[in-house]
Parts: sequence; C-alpha cells; structure tokens
Amino acid sequence: MANNNLDALAPQELWANFSALNAVPRASKKEERVIAFMLDFGKKLGLEVSKDHVGNVIIKKAASTGMEDRKTIVLQSHLDMVHQKNNDTVFDFDTQGIDMFVDGDWVKAKGTTLGADNGIGVATIMTILASKDIQHPAIEALFTIDEETGMTGAMGLQGGILTGDILLNLDTEEDDEIDIGCAGGIDVTATKSYKEEASLSGAVAFEIKVQGLNGGHSGIEIHKGLGNANKIMNRLLYKSYEEFGLQIATLNGGSLRNAIPRESVATVIVSSEHEDHFASDLAPLIKSIQDEFKTVDADLTITIDKLTTVPARVISPLDQQLLVNAIYAAQNGVYRVSADFEDLVETSNNIAKVTVENGKMNVQCLTRSSVESSKIDLAQSLQATFELAGFDVEFSGSYPGWTPNANSEILEVLKRIYVEQHNEEPKVVACHAGLECGILGTNYPEMDMISFGPTILGAHSPAERVSISSVQKYWAFVKQILKEIPNK
Repeated sequence: MANNNLDALAPQELWANFSALNAVPRASKKEERVIAFMLDFGKKLGLEVSKDHVGNVIIKKAASTGMEDRKTIVLQSHLDMVHQKNNDTVFDFDTQGIDMFVDGDWVKAKGTTLGADNGIGVATIMTILASKDIQHPAIEALFTIDEETGMTGAMGLQGGILTGDILLNLDTEEDDEIDIGCAGGIDVTATKSYKEEASLSGAVAFEIKVQGLNGGHSGIEIHKGLGNANKIMNRLLYKSYEEFGLQIATLNGGSLRNAIPRESVATVIVSSEHEDHFASDLAPLIKSIQDEFKTVDADLTITIDKLTTVPARVISPLDQQLLVNAIYAAQNGVYRVSADFEDLVETSNNIAKVTVENGKMNVQCLTRSSVESSKIDLAQSLQATFELAGFDVEFSGSYPGWTPNANSEILEVLKRIYVEQHNEEPKVVACHAGLECGILGTNYPEMDMISFGPTILGAHSPAERVSISSVQKYWAFVKQILKEIPNK
C-alpha cells in the first residue's frame, strides 16, 4: 500500500534531509534556490562555507576527534535534477516541491521524476555534515551544479580549491556496484531551415501521438532496448508522403538529451482521398511496433486522431523526405560494446529531441563513450548523416570519460568493507553514465576517486524510484568507509 509518510523511514535524518532538499525546485541551469538552500544549511551548522565562480558549493568540516591523521576526503554529489513529468500530470517544477510517497520498499514521486538522482547523495552528505556522532576524517563537501545538462559545475571547478586526497562520488545507482570509470559525452545538434508550402486544398489533418514509453537514463539504460519515441514516430512518417500524401505541419518529440524520449506528437495533413482509412491503413504497422516493444514497453500507445482545423502551412515534400531519411539513418542506441570490460556499453547515441515548427528543424542527440576516439567517431557519423540531408551540425558540451584506476587505494578499502558487511564481492565496474569524476580529475589528477550509491531505478523518467532497504544498506556502507579512510 502506498502512503505519503517518509518520516518513519530509517535512517530518519537522511530521509528528512532528502525531503527538505526535494521541497526546493532545482532544475539544471536553474539552481539559484538550491544553492542558497545549501549555503544556508552549512552556515547554520557553523561550518566553513563558500561558493565558487560558477555556483558550486563547498562546505568543510574538521575531522572527528582521533581522526585527524586520516586523509582528507571530498564527498561529492550534484545539486540539480532532471525535470520530467507524465503528459497528464499537472505540475510546475519552477514553483512546486516533489510530491513523494512510499510504495512498499520504494520511494516514488507522483507523476514526476523523484530527484533521487542525485538527491540521495546530497542528503547523505548533509546528514554527515550535521552529525555529531559519526566518525569521519576531515571533509570537503562538494555540491556541483548542472550535472545533468552539461556538467558545467564540474568543468568550472578550478584547481586548488580542494585539498582532499580521496573523492567519494555518491552518484551510482546499483547498491552492489563500485564504479571506477565512466563514459564521456558530446552534444550533437543538427539544424536546418525548411521550405514551407500551403496545405493542399481539401486536405484533412490528423494528430499522431506516440505515448506510454518508459523512457529512462540515456546512458545507464541505453542497452535495454527501450523504445525511443522519435524513432518510432519516424517509422510512421517514413514513406507516408508516397502512400498517403502525408505532410508534416509540426513535430515535437522528446525533451532532454540525457533522457530516452517517451513521447512524440506530430500534426500532419493527408490527401482527402485517404481521410476514411488513413488510421486503419497504419494499424498493421502500429501493431507490429507494439509487438516489438511489448516486453520492455508494454504501455506503448500510438493514436491517430482527426483534427477539426487544418494547418495552413506544411513542410515541403523534399525537406520532409530529407528529415525522415536522416533520422531513420542516424544511429540510436548501442554503437559499440567494450572489448575490455564485460557487459559494458562503450559507445552509444540517444536521438533525444526532434522539433519541426515555423520553418525550422532541430534534432538533438547525446553521444556517449568511454573511449574518446570512439565518441568522436560516432559524433562524426551523425554529422555525416545529417549533413547529407542538408543540415548544419554543431558539436558542443564535450566532456571526458573517467579512466579506471585498477590500483586505487580507496577501491581496496571499499571492496574489503563490502565483503565484511555482505559476505560477497561487490561488482567493480565502469558505467555508461556521465559521472563527474573524469572532469574533476582534469584539475585534480592525483585525487583517488570512487563512485557508489543505493539502488535507483528509472532515473530521468517519472518512473524513477529509490529502494528504501538499499538506502539503509548503502548508509551502513558509507559510515564504515568514513571510519576506515587510510592514514595520511
């Protein structure tokens, strides 16, 4: 049974801090309120608090009595969260806090993303900073901004601000994993002006909707074969000009680059001769697509509804053909699997957002790879595909991956503690998400870095949820790690 009470959950202080954090709107690039919240939190504790020139918050806390000879650690999480909601959810992310509830072993949100990514990590650090009885070495708490849409916080952090020897990044989403490497990424944006023409005399208009997909994290979940709304919509539009005289008036699919798109909506016109059977003629293709995705996206719906108003302007047949062919040809999903790490996606692309409106086409992708040359290879492949269709292509927001360090001292500490607590070995992995460690390492190359966290499912989608028992497991792990940080 679901209930709204997080107060009864253990550890109470951590959940209370998570609730307080989730009451503060904190979209990427709109972190002013959460930055102020965190600065105020540190000042009320009487700790040393600062904000750097890009907005990262640093809070320092001296070592517990008897722990002064241990290495200084950096506890790091990001303040921003992905804002996504279901199409039928009425919610204003700019003014409302996240509406959370407990459902069995899970904390969820009502129709929106939860913000457990990376709010549980932030709340963990807050709890440690506020505690009077947790043993720990000297701490530099680093709360970065804008991790989800560009990692500009990590990129802007200057060398010399931190003095820590070890960085614990609390942004991993499987509680039996210890991450020692991650993918880098690059934004690929294709834009083109298109020729508009008047709608055919006597044409009829329809709205095509692709909805009900699970979506999710475009790195961590890219290998699951989840449906991409933009690619599915494109299948419906492909060759439809030849078959039905279909022309696109507007197209809007997806939202954020780091989220697998869940919805796409197209307004189209068709020749009046197809008015009565347009939807029925597409029904076999729709059924085939739903059958393909029934295991991973059982709630996929594709609807075709006639509109009362016919749009005055539509895309020209040639420009439409170039757009649809380019999206069909463009790589989406896994491009290459690592030959060095078992079951690791090395390189992938997410066709995240497609818009066609007012004479402009825009296609936004996020390309990821743990190998820099492979990242550029796929980005250039996308560039070639869209340039063949007459698009201008821009690369931006490139950030490096995090190269695994098999000789990490802190890795050995975490592995030993995990075995002692759970009587089994943890999975030591590199992940296909974009963790900030690789970027932070450019200005702090000698810092020993590791990443771990509780189990979070469905990140970057309204299905996001965090396991309560996993948070409890993870919290015991964190506290023991703090006790066993090596000597200087």
